[in-house]
Amino acid sequence: MTKIERDVVIIGAGASGLTAASDLVAAGLTVAVLEARDRVGGRLWTDDVDGAMLEIGGQWVSPDQTALKDTLAQLGLATYPRYREGKSIYVNKAGAVTRFEGEIFPVPAATELAIVTLIEKLDVLVAEMDPDRPWEHPRAAELDAVSFSAWLEAETDDQEARDNIGMFIAGAMLTKPAHAFSTLQALHMAASAGSFSNLVDADFILDERVVGGLQQVPLLLAERLGADVHLGQPVRSIRSNDEGVVAVTDDLEVHARFVIVAVPPVLISRISFDPPLPRRQHQLHQHLSMGFVIKVHAVYETPFWRADGLSGTAFSPYELVHEAYDNTNFEDPRGTLVGFVSDENADGVFALTAQERKTRILESLSHYYGEQAMNPVVYYESDWGTEEWTRGAYAASFDLGGLARYGADLRTPVGPISFACSDMAGKGFQHVDGAIRVGQETAAVIVAQTAPLT
Repeated sequence: MTKIERDVVIIGAGASGLTAASDLVAAGLTVAVLEARDRVGGRLWTDDVDGAMLEIGGQWVSPDQTALKDTLAQLGLATYPRYREGKSIYVNKAGAVTRFEGEIFPVPAATELAIVTLIEKLDVLVAEMDPDRPWEHPRAAELDAVSFSAWLEAETDDQEARDNIGMFIAGAMLTKPAHAFSTLQALHMAASAGSFSNLVDADFILDERVVGGLQQVPLLLAERLGADVHLGQPVRSIRSNDEGVVAVTDDLEVHARFVIVAVPPVLISRISFDPPLPRRQHQLHQHLSMGFVIKVHAVYETPFWRADGLSGTAFSPYELVHEAYDNTNFEDPRGTLVGFVSDENADGVFALTAQERKTRILESLSHYYGEQAMNPVVYYESDWGTEEWTRGAYAASFDLGGLARYGADLRTPVGPISFACSDMAGKGFQHVDGAIRVGQETAAVIVAQTAPLT
């Protein structure tokens, strides 16, 4: 067992942990970053699959994500816009395919009015919320006791309007059925992006990508930290007292004054704490769970949909793949589509064989783009539910009543133990921007409490 001493030990080499580590080092403190995986990045992972560069994890940058944009600039990383020229596609419940322009789907006039009205009502509620303190919303307890599906049912009897608004939060973001999370949790998701209108605007929320992949952010941050990043080191226990902490892996024992646990909340219980975490922490962690989504990558010889006047953007709450986009890499002559299969639909296709699942998913894509979608040269499914050190996607969210009841204590330090990750963010919740913000804030608190070892 190798023993080392640092000012701060960070558990997890994702964007949040590495941002905190970088800021601590910049302030003159010493750090050790312990990562269970054999790579850095957490839920950011850019990899080569059969000769194609795929963003297996997070990838998009939106205009409001200023913390991420600042980090990209500091690291010298360039971005490029998502392809969006041409018409989008919508498939209704009857299977009719319609091409359209603009943000509102081509639905009957009464349904369009219902959708616009719901968005306006949600924007009003979101405007009353501080994304960093959603539990302080004037109606927090009330809204946290009502599922998002129940709220939608109370607001309109137009099923197609409910299906589409629900899709943006349930399928596209929290990746849970709309009956499984509260209206307050839905509002928080929207507030984290500035408004519900922002959240349903694909051209806003999915604006840009990073040339070479978003995992370059944690890779370059880790490169600066050098040998202070230790891979393949899952932390088994954390001992703490008035003098500091000891984080123990199978090979290392790190003695420090502070520890930042920068992993998803669902993994915190994998660590044995001595003394145990307080009752409040034990309780709140039991009311958080990960969503579940399959991110599907299909690479073709050419972006054939562009020649057909399509942007590649497609939506339908009635399709297995509920949304899809042109995800072609920078200056790549090939074309890539990325689609998403969420929550209960993902459960269903994982009951099939791999080939049956692939066929079902490609058939769904073909409903948007035609038969050519059935024949990609590279096909890959990002399944974060099987990742030992993630266990779901995109992030953890509270069950009914959990956000108002426990949210304020999610990041409350326990003595020398702090918590940081995108799941705990306000602005930028479940995005890299949020991970960076929380990492910066956590590091700043520690810097304010201590001076470097002499």
